[in-house]
Amino acid sequence: MHGDISEYRCDNTTQCEWNYNGLGYDYQVLAGPSFIAVYTIAGIFLGVAADKYKRVPMVATCVLIIGVSCILIGASTEYWQLLVLRMVFAAGEAGLNPMSTGILSDLFPEHLRGLVMSLFNWGIYGGIGLSFPVGRYITELNAWNLGWRVAYYFSGIIALIVGVLAAISLKEPERTAIGEETEEQGDTGAKKETDSTWKIMLQPRFIMLCIAASIRHTGGLCFAYNCDLFYRDIFPHLDLGGWLFFVTFVVGGVGVIVGGIVSDKIVAKMGIKSRAAVLAISQLIATPFAFGSIYMGPVGAMITLAISYLFAEMWFGILFAILVEIVPVSVRSTTVGVFLFIMNNIGGNLPILMEPVRKATSFRDSLAIFYAGAYLISSVLFAITTLMMGKSKKETKNAANVEGVANEGFTSLENIHRSGATQQPALPISRTIESHHL
Repeated sequence: MHGDISEYRCDNTTQCEWNYNGLGYDYQVLAGPSFIAVYTIAGIFLGVAADKYKRVPMVATCVLIIGVSCILIGASTEYWQLLVLRMVFAAGEAGLNPMSTGILSDLFPEHLRGLVMSLFNWGIYGGIGLSFPVGRYITELNAWNLGWRVAYYFSGIIALIVGVLAAISLKEPERTAIGEETEEQGDTGAKKETDSTWKIMLQPRFIMLCIAASIRHTGGLCFAYNCDLFYRDIFPHLDLGGWLFFVTFVVGGVGVIVGGIVSDKIVAKMGIKSRAAVLAISQLIATPFAFGSIYMGPVGAMITLAISYLFAEMWFGILFAILVEIVPVSVRSTTVGVFLFIMNNIGGNLPILMEPVRKATSFRDSLAIFYAGAYLISSVLFAITTLMMGKSKKETKNAANVEGVANEGFTSLENIHRSGATQQPALPISRTIESHHL
């Protein structure tokens, strides 16, 4: 356990006091690597299973595993028990994203996909936001003399209820081709043979997107793991739990939704690459405000943190909207699982480097490097990813607007041709379909 030793004099004697602050390697391992190790590996296997079997029953099972492990965490009495149960919790959570993104992409059309993915990922910010008031105030209530355990019991019971509701209310949707796969089929009029999973994942744009997301994830996790401890350390006489809840849950949620709406609006004109452009621009805008949230006073820190969150948190829903649109339906969940494996292994394990950097410099400087600095680096990498996306087929066709203007006259021309009144060939059907995108 990590803390600080302070000395003071009382009744002419020197007293020694141990101030526990929650920092140290034990906490960093529990918060990051122990979870990530299981989460990422299990995510690949569950992603493969999701591409072959029904996803809804597996999602419900994963939620039930989360609920049971959460309740058992509340009952744990040793550090090793927390460690093991944290891993079980990770195994349950591992299946939620690959399966849920696949289900949502099959349920909603392209013009709503960014918004839908953003709304889904708002749950992350809801969980982070609620952790501040629940972790602080519920623990302080010490209900039934259980302290922090009540928060885990309560959360676990809710998870069990949600798991049961998911099992009895959700229906398995039909798997559908989306994004670039749909464009390929529209060009050929036939189903294109799917590339192998490895060929898809070795594409330069996929690799660059993965690297950029990993760096951005590092920044987000470094702040999420340490922000409460950080503000308690630098502002010991202020209770900022309410502000942190508001910023993460409300402002972060608004940022997620705005990012989804913006990317949905411009994707129809610029193609999938526009989503990557939104990622790059949003992270660049968020960077200076992230630095402000570290180095300014209490009021300035909360204001700049709110502005930073508004732009920075646009990224998650857009990221997965891009991902499901550039991979075929047959390997979608597998690809998402592998993507999460890489992103979470890098982003989830790099935060442990904060501890030696904090000891060598300061808490502020280590956060500036791993949190705000990661925002800036990811912005550059997302910009490079945008350039690597290239022109989508939809964008290329829309550049020649004349090909879509004659939509109303198509039926007449085709009928004249069929009646033998003209020798001009009928316009191809694909032109008519594409003109609806104008």
